[in-house]
Amino acid sequence: MTGTGEGVLVLAGTPIGEAADASPRLAAELAEADVVAAEDTRRLRRLAATLGVTVGGRVVSYFEGNEAARTPELTGELVGGARVLLVTDAGMPSVSDPGYRLVAAAVARGVRVTAVPGPSAVLTALAVSGLPVDRFCFEGFPPRKPGERAARLRELAEERRTLVFFESPHRLAASLAAMAEAFGAERRAAVCRELTKTYEEVRRGPLAELAGWAEPGVRGEITVVVAGAEPAGAAAEPGELVARVAAREAAGQRRKEAIAEVAREAGLPKRAVFDAVVAAKPRG
Repeated sequence: MTGTGEGVLVLAGTPIGEAADASPRLAAELAEADVVAAEDTRRLRRLAATLGVTVGGRVVSYFEGNEAARTPELTGELVGGARVLLVTDAGMPSVSDPGYRLVAAAVARGVRVTAVPGPSAVLTALAVSGLPVDRFCFEGFPPRKPGERAARLRELAEERRTLVFFESPHRLAASLAAMAEAFGAERRAAVCRELTKTYEEVRRGPLAELAGWAEPGVRGEITVVVAGAEPAGAAAEPGELVARVAAREAAGQRRKEAIAEVAREAGLPKRAVFDAVVAAKPRG
């Protein structure tokens, strides 16, 4: 322990897959911290070995099962002047991972809290999804029980921002089917699997189609990105309608089907979308 009376809590982002994504600052903090609180101490030591770093301080576990009990202990270390580094298995602490309790306790005691920015499955999935990213909301894991999940999704059905969820592989198909029921079968989405890892895969398409794809089962870490709801009664510009149809055609969809989907999403007759596409054709 430093004993300076000026403890600091450092939240550090860890790789979500590719170890080379670890920052030099993360390596430095692992070597210099008085206490390293890790969601999984074995994974932490493997990461440190991969980075060629010797963890200099005391290593303690800090996971969902002991978070409430261990927070007072770590808060005491911080108040006493220790530099405490908090890491989770992947990504940023506190984002659907342990950390919020310790941050709140540190802030309440006047302890400085800072961060080592790092990889984020939420932002990475958004970036590669092909869906709007100007406004989004993160919803974490949907409820496990079907009834509670359906109720939560119904609450989000009119959300205009792009939605980001985490989901476990064995519940993915059921969650996608529930989303199709709540948001509409044709709502656009992307399932991002094993981001930055060897078998990275991004599946894009309507929710119902993705639910069918996931039914046989998938593996790996999953992030789901879902397009926000179209504004009720909003009249899309002809150029936007044409662009949406073109995007679907480029993805291999037949024009007739693409026009039908765009019309459903925009709340317009198929003829209106068809006319916009025809009008946009170059005249010979």
